[in-house]
Amino acid sequence: MTTAHFSTVLDAPVERVWSLIRDFNNYPAYIEGVTASEIEDGRRGDEEGAVRRFCYRGLWVRQRLTRHSDRERTFSYAGLEPLPFPKALAPDAAPLTPVSYEGTLHVRPVTDGERTFVEWSVALDAAAHEAESWRRIFDGWIPEWTASLRRNVE
Repeated sequence: MTTAHFSTVLDAPVERVWSLIRDFNNYPAYIEGVTASEIEDGRRGDEEGAVRRFCYRGLWVRQRLTRHSDRERTFSYAGLEPLPFPKALAPDAAPLTPVSYEGTLHVRPVTDGERTFVEWSVALDAAAHEAESWRRIFDGWIPEWTASLRRNVE
């Protein structure tokens, strides 16, 4: 198991950031490249156990919301199927075995100004010989995702 992690500060109040991301189905509103998202079985986007199916740059992914807290402004999710190696998203990387993963997105207010501290991590359950390669891929993606979030709230 390995973890990819990224944190940053956004020049936007935490309430604005949380109101955008708190709904698990709102992915297309803040992650560029997500063209569709739907919650299965009629659940709400803030309901633990909800499953979202979304398309990210042509790759369909299903994730379950495993934790959601408005008080702590955080949610966690788990991939329902191992993520296949995304050749189109990482064209220079050698093909890897699909990986299981769990992610957490947490936002907190910065006391110096109306800013938000964003922390995003993804734990990857990859084969030992591929763990570092998967971590590097996610270490590249998470900053892209937070940059997209930044563009949508600032």
